[in-house]
Amino acid sequence: MNYAIQVEQLRKSYGNRTVLKGLNFNVEKGEIFALLGVNGAGKTTTFECIEGLRKYDSGKITINGKMGIQLQAASLPENMKAMEAINLFAKWNKVSVDPSMLTALGIDQLAKKQYREMSTGQKQRLHLALALVRDPEIIFLDEPTAGLDVEGRLDLHEQIRKLKAQGKTIILASHDMAEVEALCDRIGILRDGMIAFIGTPEELTEELGERYSIEIRTERGVDHLECDDIADTMLVQLEKYKQQQIRVLDIKIDRGTLEQHFIDISKGVEA
Repeated sequence: MNYAIQVEQLRKSYGNRTVLKGLNFNVEKGEIFALLGVNGAGKTTTFECIEGLRKYDSGKITINGKMGIQLQAASLPENMKAMEAINLFAKWNKVSVDPSMLTALGIDQLAKKQYREMSTGQKQRLHLALALVRDPEIIFLDEPTAGLDVEGRLDLHEQIRKLKAQGKTIILASHDMAEVEALCDRIGILRDGMIAFIGTPEELTEELGERYSIEIRTERGVDHLECDDIADTMLVQLEKYKQQQIRVLDIKIDRGTLEQHFIDISKGVEA
């Protein structure tokens, strides 16, 4: 298998607290991969170790390609202009700036705008452009759409898909499960410093089974049900209402979301 990143037996402790306990996973070249985990699961530590921002105790990390890192927040000077930042990063990396990349992200329209004058969406586009300056093969995106409006999110999602189409490998950190489901080829879920699941969103659903949430509104109130077998559950419940002569006013059925599955795995719920 052609991997962009390989993590083997990664361990990291802070004093007496062990955060990563022999972590193993791979990211394939050209895929969009999300590493998910509740607070304290070790997600941030894992990313920082891979990015070279934090030392780890033992294990091995193999990176096959140049990395570009788009952080959620940047420490750019408030009065720095967009193109000044782009040219500075290009000089650091000893590369020339790709005008087509700037145009695609709309940076050419922000060229003379100071950082403090930019909207959240404009700052996010600038952060992404800075990560792409050195034309990396592997791109880390940390909450790339945080604080964006709907239009801004859709625009950035389109840019991420274009990067994938160019053969880039993208590692995504996001708390937005809808975003993860829309963009990612595979996801990994951390639990207590170990990988609890890794695979496609569809495989996660298959592992846990279809989960349904049913809301039934009757003349006596609202009943909430959760089940795996929707047919049997509905037949039993409707027969119960019939026997008790309770009139049903409305029924709402929702299939289990990726967010619900993520919560189940994170809490240790097994198939």
